[in-house]
Amino acid sequence: MLSKAQKFRLTGKERWRLKKWFTVIAPPVFGSMPIATTPADEPWKLLGRVIETTLYDLTGDITQVHIHLYFQIYKIEGEYAHTIFKGHELARDYIRSLTRRKSSKIAAIVNVFTKDGYKLRITGITWTTYRCKTSQKKAIRKIMIDLITKTAEAKTLDELIVAMIFGELAQNIFAEAKKIYPLRKVEIYKSKLLAVPTPEGLKKAVIVPRPGLTEAPYGTTA
Repeated sequence: MLSKAQKFRLTGKERWRLKKWFTVIAPPVFGSMPIATTPADEPWKLLGRVIETTLYDLTGDITQVHIHLYFQIYKIEGEYAHTIFKGHELARDYIRSLTRRKSSKIAAIVNVFTKDGYKLRITGITWTTYRCKTSQKKAIRKIMIDLITKTAEAKTLDELIVAMIFGELAQNIFAEAKKIYPLRKVEIYKSKLLAVPTPEGLKKAVIVPRPGLTEAPYGTTA
């Protein structure tokens, strides 16, 4: 084991050779699959690192290549780095392809709590077939906010992730909002984990790596 002073004197290539490769594991809701490898000279330095992948990489379904997933490393076990769901976002090119002239695009951004106490920010977008009135936009946005909030409150974090990523939540919004005005598409565009329940109460979903730890504590009280 090299001292800090010895490591400081190493060249870039020598530092790189000292790094060890770790296999990154997806959260259980995504099958605990290996999704990447990442290097570190100390395991604790991996804590908090965010790994980006696509749903296509996990399922092999090319129609899901536009769904980007973000996982954050929170625990190291041997050569494996375990992750939690940090959020998702649809590819911007995909969103642009859905936006057309002479139609309306209605967005709703909602902070929600799941049944098991997690806090997330969810962004939904609805596209109408033709341009609609302001009053109709407000009615559709209210449906989006209500359904997103109620769905989160009725589901655990893992259940909500499945509903967002695999289309159940968007389909439910579509079924209700089309009663207001003809729709072309509904998507859950983005989500972000904001806070997590802990024995000390709700805390911001910020991982704080510390030397020697193999499982990261969360940040300050939310």
